[in-house]
Amino acid sequence: MLRDFERDIIPMARHFGLALAPWDVLGGGKFQSKAAIEARKQQGEGLRSLMGGSDQTPQQVEISEALSKVASEHGIESVTTIALAYVRAKVPNVFPIIGGRKVEHLHDNIKALSIKLTKEQVEFLEGHTKFEVGFPLDFVGNDSGITGQSGPITAGVAKIEYVTDNKPFGLA
Repeated sequence: MLRDFERDIIPMARHFGLALAPWDVLGGGKFQSKAAIEARKQQGEGLRSLMGGSDQTPQQVEISEALSKVASEHGIESVTTIALAYVRAKVPNVFPIIGGRKVEHLHDNIKALSIKLTKEQVEFLEGHTKFEVGFPLDFVGNDSGITGQSGPITAGVAKIEYVTDNKPFGLA
């Protein structure tokens, strides 16, 4: 849900060929489909509450629904598999820090290694999370791959072309 890595860290990692090891890529267990939430309720099991309440926030619900839609396009149910595939689609060398309490979690995590998201799927998922590139890039333009567009100052006076990066492993 937090895309602040995209501001400076991801462009730096791409430029220098660095690897990333992001944490909380599964939303602290809060990325759950509606079906998974209902199944948990029927079993008397709630969501983890280590970092906050035991219910999903509206943003977590929105992102979970977006992840569910992409999961269905891949013929799977696991939203966490898609969340991991999304992170893998961001940079060539990413090794997310993940955990799991059940064998199914391990299977879902492994399944993410075989999922390749399309550029459209990545853009769809990113459309459900707010991202502000920040100054000065929102002013002069950016090469972060987020919009690849000139800002209000440079748009009228120059066409800027950016070097294309290596394609991440998780992107089709």
